[in-house]
Amino acid sequence: MPIPQDSEGLRLWLEGLPEKQRLANLRKLNPLQREELQYHWTLWARADQLPPAGPWRTWVVMAGRGFGKTRAGAEWVRDVAETNPDARFALVAASLGEARAVMVEGDSGLLTISPPDRGPIYEPSLRRLSWPNGAQATLYSAGEPEALRGPQHSHTWCDELAKWDNAGGRAGMAWDNLTLGLRLGENPQALVTTTPRAVPLLRRLLEGDDLAVTRGKTEDNHANLPTRFLSDIRRTYRGSLLARQELDGELIEDVPGALWSRSLIEACREPAASAPPVRTVIGVDPPASTGGDACGIVVCALGEDGLGRVLADASITGASPESWARAVANAARVWQADRVVAEANQGGDMVATVLRAAELSLPLRLVHASRGKVARAEPVAALYEAGRVRHAGQFPKLEDELCGLITGGTYQGPGRSPDRADALVWALTELLLKPRPQPRVWLA
Repeated sequence: MPIPQDSEGLRLWLEGLPEKQRLANLRKLNPLQREELQYHWTLWARADQLPPAGPWRTWVVMAGRGFGKTRAGAEWVRDVAETNPDARFALVAASLGEARAVMVEGDSGLLTISPPDRGPIYEPSLRRLSWPNGAQATLYSAGEPEALRGPQHSHTWCDELAKWDNAGGRAGMAWDNLTLGLRLGENPQALVTTTPRAVPLLRRLLEGDDLAVTRGKTEDNHANLPTRFLSDIRRTYRGSLLARQELDGELIEDVPGALWSRSLIEACREPAASAPPVRTVIGVDPPASTGGDACGIVVCALGEDGLGRVLADASITGASPESWARAVANAARVWQADRVVAEANQGGDMVATVLRAAELSLPLRLVHASRGKVARAEPVAALYEAGRVRHAGQFPKLEDELCGLITGGTYQGPGRSPDRADALVWALTELLLKPRPQPRVWLA
């Protein structure tokens, strides 16, 4: 029987026979054929990693980490490039560094998955990949939307779109400039590979026309992932919103009536603090008992531009008073904090004693909660609405708690209590809502 040339024939030739016959068939291949076999993507791919049937303009692969999204994107680009010499790709990531490290040079990037004899030539200085038949791809950063204004493309692969910087609507501008230039050829197409997050741009794409969506979980790729890894991450994140988003590939929507929406937080996000701090405060929400709720420890700062910023979530779970006090002291040293604000409702003297025992020499202010957590949070949520707060980075567990605080006094987020969110509220209240003493001039 001759060696089949089509993918389905090869699959049956290798998989549809007893093991002895499969080995015999493999021995019929010469070294060059065996080498070529590993680059036969449709033979090895899962069905959910292959382009959907039927016409589509945008294909969104929205799945958990480790699903194989990057490999699916790179193989789609390779297939189009090898069959269409006129293809002109835009490869867009959150930054040029990520485009190069993941989409081009990564373990599942274009250089790695391409056959050596017909793979693309990469010219880093030009941000360009060129295939032997003439197809080309150019790298872009979503953080520089204006770079996408003008160039024309026939295809685009956008990686981790939910990570694109949305400060000032930058992510939306990058997408708009990209799609306005997606006008070469008879059938321009866009592939988006991303872990889902309820950011405005992803929601907008999912409401579009000519759309195909592939969803999946981390476990879908279990054959290529270490068993220990899968069991460890499930045990660590079991039942959390983070697991549903990062592992199960769910798009976590906003809870009706929540003080914070995910789109609001995304609008307030920046990759790193864009202004130096003039005052740094650590908010602490101590647990009521050892091994109980988390100790919320959140670092916030007032910038030179007058904006409050969330810099770090150093919260700790299941810790003794000595352990969480050391965590507070360590955060104070690392971030050079000017003050620690700690809730003292659960044993005020004990809170002060354990913090001072942890060699915490900076000013400590104990605060007593006279209102519920949600009531205290409402003025801080208003600061976000007014554009006076930024998140300098990603804080998934903290943000899940913020989005679980509901108007009217209820909490519908992860865990029994929003300890991280409460610590943030204490810190931002100290920085932005507490009246500051005004200088006085005494006349004789």
